[in-house]
Formats: sequence, structure tokens, C-alpha cells
Amino acid sequence: MNQLPWGEILKIGRVAKDSGLPVKTIRYYEELGLLAPSVRRSESGYRLFMPQVFARLAFIKRAQSLGLSLREIGDILAVHDRGELPCGTLKALLLQKLEALTEQIESLEILKLELQGILSCWQEQPPQEQIAQTICPNIQTSNDSDVAGTSERV
Repeated sequence: MNQLPWGEILKIGRVAKDSGLPVKTIRYYEELGLLAPSVRRSESGYRLFMPQVFARLAFIKRAQSLGLSLREIGDILAVHDRGELPCGTLKALLLQKLEALTEQIESLEILKLELQGILSCWQEQPPQEQIAQTICPNIQTSNDSDVAGTSERV
């Protein structure tokens, strides 16, 4: 393979094959600047990658699996590319993700309890007066329709 001052060069097909990522994904990451220090363009416009691209791609995949967005990953890589260790930045982001996940789990637990309560009192044939005032009396009360009507009049 060709040699450049920064080492062995790899074309995008080889990077895709060896990384297991589609060519389209690698192009997208490059367009976002996530692969910047490990990719160059040839005079004819071909993407030429340094072998270090595999470490970046592995980091991107792992960070995504932990819930980080590509923008957040770009911010972390920018810290790394300045020669700094991004572990503190990454830890702060992961703590935020953990807090958000904890809140989501709590919300889902509340929803689960609400659904269990509704299902435990389910009536296949609710009283006729409830049917006339709601769409589904199992999840609504007659007060629900009154509230909606009141808010429309305001």
C-alpha cells in the first residue's frame, strides 16, 4: 500500500470492511468532522485514511452505545484533538445521561403503575351513562370531558 509521511494510507472501502461500518456512515462521520485528523483527501478527491481511524471509529461506536449524540462525541473528540485527555468531559456527559435515564425509569415506573391500576379495574361493559359521556370510560371519567370542554371555552 502507498506510504505518506503520516504512515500507511487506507481507502474508504478497506476502512469500511475492516471496521464493519458502511461506507455511507464513514462518509457521514467524515462530513461531520469526526474523523478529521485521521483522514486526508488525495489530489483527485479520494478519502485517504490513517490506520488511527479505527480507534476513532471504535470510540464513536462505543460512545453512541452509551447514549451520546454525534454532536457530543464531536465535542469529546475536539478535546482529544487539542491534546487533552477528554475523560473529565466524557464523565460529565455520562453523569448527565445517567440522571436523564434515572428520570425516564421513574416516569416509566409511574406509568406502569397507572396502567396496572387501569387494567385491574377494567370493565368490558361499563355503565351506559359513562359510555354516553366518554369515548372509553375505562380510561376517562365524565370529569375528563368537562375539563376539555371548559378549556376550549376559555
